[in-house]
Amino acid sequence: MTGQIDAYWRNYIDGKWADGGAGRITVDDPATGEPLAEQALADEADVDRAVAAARRVHESGVLTAMRPVERGRMVQAMGRFLLDHLDEIAPVLTREAGKPLWEARIEVEGAARYFEYYGNQAETVEGRSIPLGAGYLDFTLHEPYGVSAQIIPWNYPLEMTARSLSAALATGNACVVKTPELDPLTNAWLARAAEWAGFPPGAVNILCGLGSQAGAALCAHPGIDQIVFTGSVPTGIAIATAAARNIVPCILELGGKSAAIVHDDADLDAFMNDVRWGIWFNAGQVCSAMSRVIVHEKRHDELIDRVTALAASLSVGPGIERGEFGANMGAMISERQRDRAVSMVSGAEREGATTAAGGRKLNRPGWFMEPTVMTGVTPDMTIAREEVFGPVLSVMPFSGDDEAIAIANGTDYGLVAGVFTRDLDRATRAASRLRAGQVFVNEWYAGGVETPFGGYGKSGYGREKGREALWNYVQTKNVAIKTA
Repeated sequence: MTGQIDAYWRNYIDGKWADGGAGRITVDDPATGEPLAEQALADEADVDRAVAAARRVHESGVLTAMRPVERGRMVQAMGRFLLDHLDEIAPVLTREAGKPLWEARIEVEGAARYFEYYGNQAETVEGRSIPLGAGYLDFTLHEPYGVSAQIIPWNYPLEMTARSLSAALATGNACVVKTPELDPLTNAWLARAAEWAGFPPGAVNILCGLGSQAGAALCAHPGIDQIVFTGSVPTGIAIATAAARNIVPCILELGGKSAAIVHDDADLDAFMNDVRWGIWFNAGQVCSAMSRVIVHEKRHDELIDRVTALAASLSVGPGIERGEFGANMGAMISERQRDRAVSMVSGAEREGATTAAGGRKLNRPGWFMEPTVMTGVTPDMTIAREEVFGPVLSVMPFSGDDEAIAIANGTDYGLVAGVFTRDLDRATRAASRLRAGQVFVNEWYAGGVETPFGGYGKSGYGREKGREALWNYVQTKNVAIKTA
Protein backbone atom coordinates (compact mmCIF):
# COMPACT_ATOMS: atom_id res chain seq x y z
CA MET A 1 0.00 0.00 0.00
CA THR A 2 2.98 2.36 0.26
CA GLY A 3 3.28 2.86 -3.51
CA GLN A 4 5.63 5.14 -5.35
CA ILE A 5 4.97 8.88 -5.04
CA ASP A 6 6.10 11.29 -7.73
CA ALA A 7 9.17 13.23 -6.68
CA TYR A 8 7.89 16.57 -7.97
CA TRP A 9 4.38 18.07 -8.20
CA ARG A 10 3.39 21.16 -10.18
CA ASN A 11 0.74 23.84 -9.85
CA TYR A 12 -2.26 23.98 -12.18
CA ILE A 13 -2.87 27.39 -13.76
CA ASP A 14 -5.13 28.16 -16.73
CA GLY A 15 -5.44 24.52 -17.69
CA LYS A 16 -1.69 23.82 -17.66
CA TRP A 17 0.73 22.28 -15.17
CA ALA A 18 3.29 24.88 -14.17
CA ASP A 19 6.43 25.30 -12.10
CA GLY A 20 6.44 27.89 -9.33
CA GLY A 21 8.08 31.27 -9.45
CA ALA A 22 9.17 30.86 -5.82
CA GLY A 23 10.94 27.57 -6.48
CA ARG A 24 10.02 24.39 -4.64
CA ILE A 25 8.98 23.36 -1.16
CA THR A 26 9.63 20.01 0.49
CA VAL A 27 6.61 18.04 1.67
CA ASP A 28 7.47 15.76 4.59
CA ASP A 29 5.96 12.45 5.66
CA PRO A 30 4.62 13.00 9.21
CA ALA A 31 4.97 9.29 9.98
CA THR A 32 8.73 9.34 9.44
CA GLY A 33 9.76 12.99 9.51
CA GLU A 34 11.53 12.36 6.21
CA PRO A 35 11.05 14.21 2.89
CA LEU A 36 8.25 12.76 0.77
CA ALA A 37 8.17 14.93 -2.38
CA GLU A 38 8.75 18.42 -3.69
CA GLN A 39 5.96 20.81 -4.66
CA ALA A 40 6.16 23.81 -6.97
CA LEU A 41 5.88 26.99 -4.91
CA ALA A 42 3.87 29.86 -6.37
CA ASP A 43 4.84 33.51 -6.13
CA GLU A 44 2.88 36.72 -6.73
CA ALA A 45 3.23 36.44 -10.51
CA ASP A 46 1.76 32.92 -10.46
CA VAL A 47 -1.17 34.20 -8.41
CA ASP A 48 -1.68 37.01 -10.87
CA ARG A 49 -1.78 34.57 -13.80
CA ALA A 50 -4.26 32.33 -12.01
CA VAL A 51 -6.57 35.21 -11.10
CA ALA A 52 -6.38 36.57 -14.66
CA ALA A 53 -7.34 33.14 -16.03
CA ALA A 54 -10.29 32.84 -13.66
CA ARG A 55 -11.35 36.42 -14.45
CA ARG A 56 -11.30 35.65 -18.17
CA VAL A 57 -13.52 32.61 -17.68
CA HIS A 58 -15.99 34.54 -15.56
CA GLU A 59 -16.22 37.49 -17.91
CA SER A 60 -16.69 35.17 -20.90
CA GLY A 61 -19.94 33.95 -19.33
CA VAL A 62 -19.18 30.36 -20.24
CA LEU A 63 -20.17 29.02 -16.83
CA THR A 64 -23.32 31.09 -16.44
CA ALA A 65 -24.49 30.69 -20.04
CA MET A 66 -25.00 26.95 -19.71
CA ARG A 67 -28.15 25.51 -18.22
CA PRO A 68 -27.59 25.04 -14.47
CA VAL A 69 -28.35 21.32 -14.66
CA GLU A 70 -25.48 20.89 -17.14
CA ARG A 71 -23.11 22.77 -14.89
CA GLY A 72 -24.33 20.64 -12.00
CA ARG A 73 -23.61 17.45 -13.91
CA MET A 74 -20.04 18.63 -14.46
CA VAL A 75 -19.69 19.24 -10.72
CA GLN A 76 -21.06 15.77 -9.99
CA ALA A 77 -18.61 14.28 -12.48
CA MET A 78 -15.71 15.66 -10.45
CA GLY A 79 -16.91 13.65 -7.48
CA ARG A 80 -17.16 10.48 -9.54
CA PHE A 81 -13.60 11.05 -10.76
CA LEU A 82 -12.37 11.13 -7.16
CA LEU A 83 -14.15 7.89 -6.32
CA ASP A 84 -12.78 6.23 -9.44
CA HIS A 85 -9.27 7.14 -8.28
CA LEU A 86 -9.77 6.58 -4.55
CA ASP A 87 -7.15 3.84 -4.36
CA GLU A 88 -4.57 6.18 -5.89
CA ILE A 89 -5.45 9.24 -3.84
CA ALA A 90 -5.84 7.80 -0.33
CA PRO A 91 -2.26 6.47 0.08
CA VAL A 92 -0.82 9.82 -1.04
CA LEU A 93 -3.09 11.64 1.41
CA THR A 94 -2.00 9.31 4.19
CA ARG A 95 1.67 9.82 3.41
CA GLU A 96 1.47 13.64 3.21
CA ALA A 97 -1.00 14.26 6.07
CA GLY A 98 -0.15 11.47 8.51
CA LYS A 99 -3.67 10.12 8.99
CA PRO A 100 -4.48 6.39 8.93
CA LEU A 101 -5.24 5.01 5.48
CA TRP A 102 -8.84 4.24 6.44
CA GLU A 103 -9.30 7.86 7.52
CA ALA A 104 -7.80 9.03 4.23
CA ARG A 105 -10.31 6.91 2.33
CA ILE A 106 -13.12 8.53 4.33
CA GLU A 107 -11.76 11.95 3.38
CA VAL A 108 -11.72 11.11 -0.34
CA GLU A 109 -15.29 9.81 -0.09
CA GLY A 110 -16.29 12.95 1.80
CA ALA A 111 -14.76 15.15 -0.88
CA ALA A 112 -16.69 13.27 -3.55
CA ARG A 113 -19.89 13.70 -1.55
CA TYR A 114 -19.57 17.50 -1.71
CA PHE A 115 -19.44 17.40 -5.50
CA GLU A 116 -22.45 15.10 -5.56
CA TYR A 117 -24.47 17.28 -3.20
CA TYR A 118 -23.72 20.68 -4.73
CA GLY A 119 -23.94 19.32 -8.24
CA ASN A 120 -27.50 18.35 -7.39
CA GLN A 121 -28.15 21.82 -5.99
CA ALA A 122 -27.00 23.79 -9.05
CA GLU A 123 -30.43 24.03 -10.66
CA THR A 124 -32.22 24.92 -7.42
CA VAL A 125 -30.70 28.38 -6.90
CA GLU A 126 -33.87 30.28 -7.76
CA GLY A 127 -34.98 33.87 -7.38
CA ARG A 128 -38.47 35.08 -6.48
CA SER A 129 -41.08 37.50 -7.72
CA ILE A 130 -42.04 40.50 -5.61
CA PRO A 131 -45.54 41.99 -5.98
CA LEU A 132 -45.46 45.74 -6.60
CA GLY A 133 -49.03 46.17 -7.77
CA ALA A 134 -50.48 46.84 -11.20
CA GLY A 135 -48.06 47.92 -13.91
CA TYR A 136 -44.90 46.31 -12.49
CA LEU A 137 -43.07 43.04 -12.79
CA ASP A 138 -40.35 42.57 -10.22
CA PHE A 139 -38.06 39.60 -9.67
CA THR A 140 -34.70 38.64 -8.20
CA LEU A 141 -31.73 36.84 -9.73
CA HIS A 142 -28.82 35.11 -7.99
CA GLU A 143 -25.58 35.71 -9.85
CA PRO A 144 -22.11 34.34 -9.05
CA TYR A 145 -19.63 36.72 -7.48
CA GLY A 146 -17.13 35.92 -10.20
CA VAL A 147 -13.69 34.84 -8.99
CA SER A 148 -13.64 32.89 -5.73
CA ALA A 149 -10.29 32.78 -3.89
CA GLN A 150 -10.06 29.77 -1.60
CA ILE A 151 -7.36 29.23 1.02
CA ILE A 152 -7.33 25.65 2.29
CA PRO A 153 -6.25 24.24 5.70
CA TRP A 154 -3.90 21.31 6.12
CA ASN A 155 -6.08 19.14 8.37
CA TYR A 156 -8.40 18.03 5.53
CA PRO A 157 -6.63 19.27 2.40
CA LEU A 158 -8.75 17.39 -0.13
CA GLU A 159 -12.14 17.55 1.59
CA MET A 160 -11.95 21.22 2.52
CA THR A 161 -11.03 22.14 -1.05
CA ALA A 162 -13.96 20.08 -2.30
CA ARG A 163 -16.29 21.79 0.16
CA SER A 164 -15.74 25.26 -1.24
CA LEU A 165 -14.83 24.37 -4.83
CA SER A 166 -18.01 22.35 -5.38
CA ALA A 167 -20.35 25.10 -4.14
CA ALA A 168 -18.48 27.79 -6.05
CA LEU A 169 -18.55 25.91 -9.36
CA ALA A 170 -22.17 24.87 -8.93
CA THR A 171 -23.15 28.55 -8.70
CA GLY A 172 -21.02 29.53 -11.69
CA ASN A 173 -17.90 31.01 -10.11
CA ALA A 174 -14.36 30.53 -11.40
CA CYS A 175 -11.87 29.55 -8.69
CA VAL A 176 -8.31 30.05 -7.53
CA VAL A 177 -7.32 27.61 -4.79
CA LYS A 178 -4.24 28.05 -2.59
CA THR A 179 -3.40 24.68 -1.10
CA PRO A 180 -1.72 24.17 2.28
CA GLU A 181 2.07 24.03 2.17
CA LEU A 182 2.25 21.02 4.50
CA ASP A 183 0.13 18.63 2.41
CA PRO A 184 -0.68 20.04 -1.04
CA LEU A 185 -0.22 16.94 -3.18
CA THR A 186 -3.68 15.39 -3.36
CA ASN A 187 -5.22 18.62 -4.66
CA ALA A 188 -3.71 17.64 -8.02
CA TRP A 189 -6.57 15.18 -8.44
CA LEU A 190 -9.06 18.04 -8.22
CA ALA A 191 -7.38 19.72 -11.17
CA ARG A 192 -7.53 16.44 -13.07
CA ALA A 193 -11.16 16.02 -12.07
CA ALA A 194 -12.05 19.49 -13.38
CA GLU A 195 -10.41 18.68 -16.72
CA TRP A 196 -12.14 15.31 -16.94
CA ALA A 197 -15.52 16.88 -16.14
CA GLY A 198 -15.12 19.39 -18.97
CA PHE A 199 -14.52 22.67 -17.15
CA PRO A 200 -12.71 25.15 -19.42
CA PRO A 201 -9.09 26.16 -18.73
CA GLY A 202 -9.01 28.84 -16.06
CA ALA A 203 -12.21 27.77 -14.32
CA VAL A 204 -10.22 25.88 -11.69
CA ASN A 205 -6.70 26.97 -10.74
CA ILE A 206 -4.81 25.16 -7.99
CA LEU A 207 -1.48 26.38 -6.66
CA CYS A 208 0.67 25.97 -3.59
CA GLY A 209 2.41 28.91 -2.02
CA LEU A 210 3.44 30.34 1.31
CA GLY A 211 0.72 32.18 3.15
CA SER A 212 2.92 35.25 3.56
CA GLN A 213 3.59 35.37 -0.18
CA ALA A 214 1.01 33.64 -2.40
CA GLY A 215 -1.73 33.72 0.22
CA ALA A 216 -1.28 37.42 0.91
CA ALA A 217 -1.13 38.20 -2.81
CA LEU A 218 -4.33 36.27 -3.47
CA CYS A 219 -6.30 37.88 -0.64
CA ALA A 220 -5.27 41.38 -1.66
CA HIS A 221 -5.67 40.86 -5.40
CA PRO A 222 -8.05 43.37 -7.01
CA GLY A 223 -9.25 40.69 -9.45
CA ILE A 224 -10.96 38.47 -6.87
CA ASP A 225 -14.59 38.87 -5.81
CA GLN A 226 -14.89 36.62 -2.77
CA ILE A 227 -12.63 34.80 -0.28
CA VAL A 228 -13.12 31.49 1.48
CA PHE A 229 -10.74 30.71 4.34
CA THR A 230 -10.48 27.98 6.94
CA GLY A 231 -7.74 28.25 9.54
CA SER A 232 -6.53 30.14 12.58
CA VAL A 233 -8.03 33.29 14.08
CA PRO A 234 -4.91 35.46 13.54
CA THR A 235 -4.71 34.48 9.87
CA GLY A 236 -8.45 34.98 9.51
CA ILE A 237 -8.12 38.51 10.86
CA ALA A 238 -5.32 39.26 8.40
CA ILE A 239 -7.37 37.90 5.49
CA ALA A 240 -10.49 39.81 6.49
CA THR A 241 -8.44 42.99 6.78
CA ALA A 242 -6.98 42.52 3.29
CA ALA A 243 -10.42 41.74 1.91
CA ALA A 244 -11.92 44.84 3.52
CA ARG A 245 -9.50 47.06 1.62
CA ASN A 246 -11.05 45.84 -1.63
CA ILE A 247 -14.59 45.51 -0.19
CA VAL A 248 -14.56 41.76 -0.85
CA PRO A 249 -16.84 39.44 1.17
CA CYS A 250 -15.34 36.55 3.13
CA ILE A 251 -16.39 33.20 4.50
CA LEU A 252 -14.26 32.54 7.58
CA GLU A 253 -14.27 29.21 9.38
CA LEU A 254 -11.81 29.65 12.22
CA GLY A 255 -10.94 27.91 15.47
CA GLY A 256 -13.03 26.06 17.99
CA LYS A 257 -12.96 24.94 21.60
CA SER A 258 -16.06 22.81 21.49
CA ALA A 259 -17.66 21.22 24.52
CA ALA A 260 -19.82 18.15 25.09
CA ILE A 261 -22.14 18.39 28.09
CA VAL A 262 -22.70 14.91 29.53
CA HIS A 263 -25.63 14.70 31.96
CA ASP A 264 -26.05 12.13 34.67
CA ASP A 265 -28.58 10.17 32.59
CA ALA A 266 -26.36 9.94 29.49
CA ASP A 267 -25.58 6.61 27.85
CA LEU A 268 -21.85 6.36 28.50
CA ASP A 269 -21.48 3.19 26.43
CA ALA A 270 -22.64 5.12 23.36
CA PHE A 271 -20.70 8.21 24.39
CA MET A 272 -17.38 6.36 24.22
CA ASN A 273 -17.83 6.06 20.47
CA ASP A 274 -18.45 9.80 20.33
CA VAL A 275 -15.23 10.46 22.23
CA ARG A 276 -13.32 8.19 19.85
CA TRP A 277 -14.53 10.18 16.83
CA GLY A 278 -14.73 13.50 18.59
CA ILE A 279 -11.16 13.96 19.79
CA TRP A 280 -8.92 11.22 18.40
CA PHE A 281 -10.05 11.12 14.79
CA ASN A 282 -7.37 12.81 12.65
CA ALA A 283 -5.26 13.00 15.83
CA GLY A 284 -7.59 15.70 17.15
CA GLN A 285 -6.64 18.09 14.34
CA VAL A 286 -10.23 19.08 13.71
CA CYS A 287 -11.70 22.56 14.23
CA SER A 288 -14.92 21.02 15.56
CA ALA A 289 -13.17 18.46 17.79
CA MET A 290 -14.67 17.50 21.14
CA SER A 291 -11.85 19.16 23.04
CA ARG A 292 -13.78 19.58 26.29
CA VAL A 293 -16.13 17.20 28.12
CA ILE A 294 -18.26 18.82 30.82
CA VAL A 295 -19.67 15.91 32.80
CA HIS A 296 -22.11 15.78 35.71
CA GLU A 297 -20.27 15.22 38.96
CA LYS A 298 -22.20 11.98 39.59
CA ARG A 299 -20.67 10.41 36.46
CA HIS A 300 -17.30 12.16 36.51
CA ASP A 301 -15.15 9.37 37.95
CA GLU A 302 -16.80 6.69 35.83
CA LEU A 303 -16.28 8.72 32.68
CA ILE A 304 -12.63 9.36 33.55
CA ASP A 305 -12.04 5.62 33.96
CA ARG A 306 -13.68 4.92 30.62
CA VAL A 307 -11.95 7.60 28.55
CA THR A 308 -8.51 6.86 29.97
CA ALA A 309 -8.98 3.16 29.14
CA LEU A 310 -10.10 4.14 25.65
CA ALA A 311 -7.07 6.37 25.17
CA ALA A 312 -4.74 3.59 26.28
CA SER A 313 -6.39 1.15 23.85
CA LEU A 314 -5.58 3.15 20.72
CA SER A 315 -2.70 1.96 18.56
CA VAL A 316 -0.61 4.93 17.39
CA GLY A 317 1.73 4.63 14.45
CA PRO A 318 2.24 5.13 10.70
CA GLY A 319 -1.05 5.68 8.93
CA ILE A 320 -0.02 3.67 5.88
CA GLU A 321 0.11 0.59 8.13
CA ARG A 322 -3.42 1.21 9.40
CA GLY A 323 -5.65 0.41 6.47
CA GLU A 324 -8.60 -0.97 8.39
CA PHE A 325 -11.09 0.96 10.49
CA GLY A 326 -10.26 0.46 14.13
CA ALA A 327 -8.87 1.73 17.41
CA ASN A 328 -5.84 3.45 15.96
CA MET A 329 -4.45 6.93 15.32
CA GLY A 330 -1.81 8.36 13.01
CA ALA A 331 0.76 11.13 13.24
CA MET A 332 0.19 14.83 13.70
CA ILE A 333 0.94 16.99 10.67
CA SER A 334 4.29 18.41 11.79
CA GLU A 335 6.84 18.43 14.55
CA ARG A 336 5.85 22.00 15.39
CA GLN A 337 2.17 21.09 15.82
CA ARG A 338 3.00 18.02 17.88
CA ASP A 339 5.38 19.89 20.14
CA ARG A 340 2.86 22.69 20.64
CA ALA A 341 0.22 20.20 21.82
CA VAL A 342 2.69 18.50 24.16
CA SER A 343 3.71 21.90 25.52
CA MET A 344 0.08 22.83 26.21
CA VAL A 345 -0.30 19.64 28.25
CA SER A 346 2.80 20.53 30.27
CA GLY A 347 1.44 24.03 30.75
CA ALA A 348 -1.86 22.65 32.03
CA GLU A 349 0.01 20.49 34.53
CA ARG A 350 1.81 23.59 35.80
CA GLU A 351 -1.57 25.28 36.24
CA GLY A 352 -2.80 22.36 38.37
CA ALA A 353 -4.36 19.89 35.91
CA THR A 354 -3.50 16.19 35.90
CA THR A 355 -2.61 14.07 32.89
CA ALA A 356 -4.72 10.94 33.35
CA ALA A 357 -3.60 9.36 30.07
CA GLY A 358 -0.96 10.09 27.45
CA GLY A 359 0.43 13.59 27.24
CA ARG A 360 3.79 12.74 25.71
CA LYS A 361 5.31 12.40 22.26
CA LEU A 362 6.16 8.89 21.15
CA ASN A 363 9.79 7.77 21.24
CA ARG A 364 9.98 6.92 17.57
CA PRO A 365 10.56 8.71 14.25
CA GLY A 366 7.70 10.86 13.04
CA TRP A 367 5.41 13.34 14.73
CA PHE A 368 3.30 11.18 17.03
CA MET A 369 1.58 12.09 20.28
CA GLU A 370 -0.20 9.81 22.71
CA PRO A 371 -3.99 10.11 22.97
CA THR A 372 -4.35 12.32 26.02
CA VAL A 373 -6.89 12.88 28.80
CA MET A 374 -6.59 15.83 31.21
CA THR A 375 -8.45 15.95 34.53
CA GLY A 376 -8.62 18.58 37.24
CA VAL A 377 -9.11 21.17 34.52
CA THR A 378 -10.85 24.40 35.49
CA PRO A 379 -12.56 26.80 33.09
CA ASP A 380 -9.94 29.51 33.61
CA MET A 381 -6.99 27.33 32.54
CA THR A 382 -5.35 27.96 29.17
CA ILE A 383 -6.06 24.42 28.01
CA ALA A 384 -9.78 24.97 28.67
CA ARG A 385 -9.87 28.20 26.69
CA GLU A 386 -7.39 27.89 23.80
CA GLU A 387 -7.46 25.48 20.89
CA VAL A 388 -4.93 22.64 21.17
CA PHE A 389 -5.61 21.17 17.72
CA GLY A 390 -4.29 17.83 18.87
CA PRO A 391 -5.43 14.58 20.54
CA VAL A 392 -6.03 16.17 23.94
CA LEU A 393 -9.31 15.85 25.85
CA SER A 394 -10.01 18.05 28.89
CA VAL A 395 -12.62 16.84 31.39
CA MET A 396 -14.44 19.15 33.80
CA PRO A 397 -17.25 18.38 36.28
CA PHE A 398 -20.49 20.31 36.79
CA SER A 399 -23.29 20.12 39.30
CA GLY A 400 -26.18 21.98 37.65
CA ASP A 401 -27.46 22.76 34.15
CA ASP A 402 -26.75 26.48 34.38
CA GLU A 403 -23.15 25.80 35.39
CA ALA A 404 -22.69 23.41 32.46
CA ILE A 405 -23.96 25.97 29.97
CA ALA A 406 -21.78 28.69 31.47
CA ILE A 407 -18.66 26.55 31.18
CA ALA A 408 -19.51 25.51 27.62
CA ASN A 409 -20.07 29.13 26.58
CA GLY A 410 -17.05 30.40 28.49
CA THR A 411 -14.60 30.74 25.59
CA ASP A 412 -14.24 33.16 22.68
CA TYR A 413 -15.19 30.38 20.27
CA GLY A 414 -18.57 29.06 19.20
CA LEU A 415 -18.24 26.47 16.45
CA VAL A 416 -20.07 23.36 17.68
CA ALA A 417 -21.35 21.97 20.98
CA GLY A 418 -22.97 18.77 22.18
CA VAL A 419 -25.51 17.65 24.73
CA PHE A 420 -25.80 14.05 25.89
CA THR A 421 -28.93 13.15 27.85
CA ARG A 422 -32.01 10.93 27.61
CA ASP A 423 -34.17 13.98 28.42
CA LEU A 424 -34.93 15.68 25.10
CA ASP A 425 -36.60 18.63 26.85
CA ARG A 426 -33.35 19.29 28.67
CA ALA A 427 -31.43 18.84 25.42
CA THR A 428 -33.55 21.33 23.47
CA ARG A 429 -33.34 23.89 26.28
CA ALA A 430 -29.57 23.54 26.25
CA ALA A 431 -29.43 23.80 22.45
CA SER A 432 -31.22 27.15 22.61
CA ARG A 433 -28.71 28.50 25.13
CA LEU A 434 -25.46 27.14 23.73
CA ARG A 435 -23.46 29.73 21.79
CA ALA A 436 -22.49 27.62 18.80
CA GLY A 437 -23.28 27.36 15.12
CA GLN A 438 -24.15 23.67 15.36
CA VAL A 439 -25.38 21.64 18.33
CA PHE A 440 -25.17 17.86 18.41
CA VAL A 441 -27.58 15.93 20.62
CA ASN A 442 -26.56 12.39 21.61
CA GLU A 443 -24.13 12.02 18.72
CA TRP A 444 -21.00 14.04 18.04
CA TYR A 445 -20.79 14.94 14.33
CA ALA A 446 -24.48 14.19 13.78
CA GLY A 447 -25.58 15.70 10.49
CA GLY A 448 -23.58 15.76 7.27
CA VAL A 449 -22.92 17.65 4.07
CA GLU A 450 -26.59 18.65 4.08
CA THR A 451 -26.42 20.52 7.41
CA PRO A 452 -25.07 24.10 7.66
CA PHE A 453 -21.78 24.53 9.47
CA GLY A 454 -20.09 27.65 10.79
CA GLY A 455 -19.28 29.56 13.91
CA TYR A 456 -20.27 32.18 16.41
CA GLY A 457 -17.78 34.60 17.94
CA LYS A 458 -14.15 34.05 16.99
CA SER A 459 -15.05 30.83 15.21
CA GLY A 460 -15.85 32.97 12.19
CA TYR A 461 -18.80 33.90 10.02
CA GLY A 462 -20.59 32.62 6.96
CA ARG A 463 -21.74 29.06 6.54
CA GLU A 464 -20.32 26.06 4.75
CA LYS A 465 -22.26 22.88 3.96
CA GLY A 466 -26.00 22.67 3.35
CA ARG A 467 -28.02 24.98 1.12
CA GLU A 468 -27.00 27.94 3.29
CA ALA A 469 -23.51 27.72 1.83
CA LEU A 470 -24.78 28.47 -1.67
CA TRP A 471 -25.79 32.00 -0.68
CA ASN A 472 -22.15 32.79 0.14
CA TYR A 473 -21.24 32.29 -3.51
CA VAL A 474 -23.97 34.40 -5.13
CA GLN A 475 -25.19 37.98 -4.93
CA THR A 476 -28.77 39.07 -5.41
CA LYS A 477 -29.84 41.31 -8.26
CA ASN A 478 -33.32 42.83 -8.34
CA VAL A 479 -35.01 43.58 -11.66
CA ALA A 480 -38.02 45.94 -11.58
CA ILE A 481 -39.97 46.40 -14.81
CA LYS A 482 -42.69 48.94 -15.39
CA THR A 483 -45.13 47.23 -17.76
CA ALA A 484 -47.81 49.90 -18.13
